[in-house]
Amino acid sequence: MADEHKQAEKMRDDVPSTIARSDDKAVRTYKKTLESAEETYGDGERAHRTAFAALKHTHEKVGDHWEPKDHNGPSDPQAARGGDDARKGRNETAGGVDANASKQHLLEVAKKVGVPGRSRMSKDELVEAIQKANNRETAKARANEEK
Repeated sequence: MADEHKQAEKMRDDVPSTIARSDDKAVRTYKKTLESAEETYGDGERAHRTAFAALKHTHEKVGDHWEPKDHNGPSDPQAARGGDDARKGRNETAGGVDANASKQHLLEVAKKVGVPGRSRMSKDELVEAIQKANNRETAKARANEEK
C-alpha cells in the first residue's frame, strides 16, 4: 500500500489538476492508462480521451476532484462506447458526473457541491447542475493554484 502511494505521488505532477487533487487510485488509473494509450496511439488527444474514459469507469467528478464510485462501469453513454464507435459518434459526455447513478446518489452529490433547488430537479437536470457546479469548482481551484 505504501508503495502504491509513493507511485501515485510521483505521478501527480504529470496528470491534470483535477486528478492530482484526487485519491491515489484515480492518479494511477489515469496515468497508467495514458501511458498505455500513448504506446498505442501516440501522444495526443486520443490517448488522453482513453485515459479519461478509463477513469470514468471507476471514479466520478465531484467538485474539483474525482471520487471513487460505489460501482464500476461507464458514467454516461459516451463512456460506454468504445473504439471506432466512440470516435465516430461523439455523444455528449456528462463531464465526469456519473449520469448512470441513481437519482438519490445524484441528489447526494448535488448537495455536496452546493446545487440549489436540487430536490425539485429531474435526474437529467441534476446531472447538468452537478456538471456546472463541478466546472465552477475546478475553475476556482485552478485560479487558486496560479496565485
